[in-house]
Amino acid sequence: MDIADLRVALFSGNYNYVRDGANQALNRLADYLLRQGASLRVYAPKVETPAFPPTGDLVGIPAVPIPFRREYRFPLGLWGEAKADLGAFRPNVIHVSSPDPTAHAALRWAEARELPVLASVHTRFDTYPRYYGMAFAEPWLERTMRRFYRRCDALVAPSESMADVLRAQGMNDDIGIWSRGVDRTIFGPSHRDLAWRRSLGIGDDEVAVGFLGRVVMEKGLDVFSETMALLRQRGVSHKVLVVGEGPARGWFAERVPEAVFTGMLTHAELGRAVASMDMLLNPSVTETFGNVTLEAMASGVPVIAARATGSTSLVTEGQTGRLVEPGDVPAFANAIAAYATDPALRAAHGAAGEERSRAYSWDAINGAVTQVYTRLIEARRR
Repeated sequence: MDIADLRVALFSGNYNYVRDGANQALNRLADYLLRQGASLRVYAPKVETPAFPPTGDLVGIPAVPIPFRREYRFPLGLWGEAKADLGAFRPNVIHVSSPDPTAHAALRWAEARELPVLASVHTRFDTYPRYYGMAFAEPWLERTMRRFYRRCDALVAPSESMADVLRAQGMNDDIGIWSRGVDRTIFGPSHRDLAWRRSLGIGDDEVAVGFLGRVVMEKGLDVFSETMALLRQRGVSHKVLVVGEGPARGWFAERVPEAVFTGMLTHAELGRAVASMDMLLNPSVTETFGNVTLEAMASGVPVIAARATGSTSLVTEGQTGRLVEPGDVPAFANAIAAYATDPALRAAHGAAGEERSRAYSWDAINGAVTQVYTRLIEARRR
């Protein structure tokens, strides 16, 4: 089957209204499909002022703000104009990217027409309740996700470590890899800018520990702040460079007084900020891949990350950075202190990470997804 024969209906809970790693990956996939001549329609919530323009034709679906995270929308289902548009589009494969009510409706629609469904897994939704005092709900959420994913024809995960988790949870028997790439025109060591650092109050000889991403609790802000407190207690000189924005900014700023916040940055400004870090601390366990980890590596910045899904597939312990057991604040502090006092070690691990990042090409990675589409379509036809 030729890629130009693909007619892909892509469902997303957040395609472009808030910028994050998951929807940027979906937009890059959409761009690749359209450049190859495939037909694509995207079904996702719309807002008046999205974070960036959507790639491809975006059809709005009904959604409401999530009460405790109002920047996000909760999709409610598939009916009315969106459902009529889907029928008129006549897809030959359905791609769902989050197990929400609209994805459930799309799955039922596809089952009634014997169309294949591919689900891409972008985050550890089953771990989110613990950050909002509802850890008791995690087993129920995992069971609910398993019922959904087992009805899909196949899953793709961003990393082998995440695929291993999904297999262990019994989510599906057909699980492949849709990795992530890095834009080397944006991210690279040459973008380091000491003058820009000085403008933020970070001296040339000061060590900047970076945080990159949405400033939300599920990114491990509690562990990050506790690690910085321990470094201050030990007298380890450092600054914190926070690149990103989110609802927990006030909470984070109060607990990390040495932090400088840049807000949300994109394109060249983002590449400059990442390259200007001296190390990246990524204590999150909710990542399925770790886009920020790869971006830091491409920028020649060593990474200290939780030994969790995503990071274990990218960071080589003791070569491109350090892997620390989740929540082990003393170990995170020890790793940072070692880098802070040894510029040669930082440089060596940063260079090794930059070399490793060269293996991640977006077109090759997205081409693998189209191969899954065609395989599932042909299997259904047989």
